[in-house]
Amino acid sequence: MSGSIRAALEHGTAELEAGVRLHYVTTNPGSRTIVLLHGYPQTWWEWRHVIPALVEAGWRVVAPDYRGAGTSSKPPTGYDKRTMAADIHRLLREHLGISDPVTMVGHDIGMMVAYAFASSFPDSVERLVLMEAPLPGTAVYDRMISTSRLKDMRLWHFFFHNAPNNLAEALTAGRERAHLQYFYEYLAFDQSAIGPSDVDRYVASFEAAGAMRAGFELYRAFDRDAEDNRAALARDGKLAMPVLALGGASSFFAPVAEEMLSEVAENVTTATIERCGHWIAEENPRALLERIRTFCAPAA
Repeated sequence: MSGSIRAALEHGTAELEAGVRLHYVTTNPGSRTIVLLHGYPQTWWEWRHVIPALVEAGWRVVAPDYRGAGTSSKPPTGYDKRTMAADIHRLLREHLGISDPVTMVGHDIGMMVAYAFASSFPDSVERLVLMEAPLPGTAVYDRMISTSRLKDMRLWHFFFHNAPNNLAEALTAGRERAHLQYFYEYLAFDQSAIGPSDVDRYVASFEAAGAMRAGFELYRAFDRDAEDNRAALARDGKLAMPVLALGGASSFFAPVAEEMLSEVAENVTTATIERCGHWIAEENPRALLERIRTFCAPAA
């Protein structure tokens, strides 16, 4: 990230309610607002390569650390994605005063939060970009985590993170770096994309008190998320805004994206990011930016 853009970033903290504080990064107001929701195990830093170009293109960027991540607070509860989406809505409306519809981009866990946001607050979302996560409550998600799919080692952590009696906390205490670095390397096409200094930054965040527990709570909420998503779909129907689904060419997401998101959205476009694994914004930010630019271009 260039020095000039770094200087233009504003770090802020929003006190949403007792025990819930969100850290966020934002930029100078632009003609449009784009909200970037990071994945696990990451923070707002995931978007470091794309923020400068978005600013130059006239966007106001808002990139929060969602509940439990980075320097945001780590309350004991509230990791279902509807509650987390409500956090983001309050951040935008009540703290930042953003009332116009936004473009929302979600990756991994952030994708689940972004979907919950668009489903809960459809009038607040102009366009939605979803990347690299199975969505609880869909038939595709159910198929992917069924017992017949346990041999697919890409999803082993869904079960480990959800183990009872705080097993994940006990086994990763003091071993945070080894546990987290596994994901940065195993899920990447380009293992140099998340370099040593980036790993240091992420690991430091997850070594903070309560951070690993909060990360595991994201996964422990998946059953609740599935129930919430099915109920919202039955009550309100499919999303009406345009949805762009992006998956890395060497990842699991692209082959299932259209089928999965067509369950929950009327207007879905899918695309594959070449030479890329799970970490799209870090492995191929140029391709991501081009896809966002095309998706958000005014209709001719």
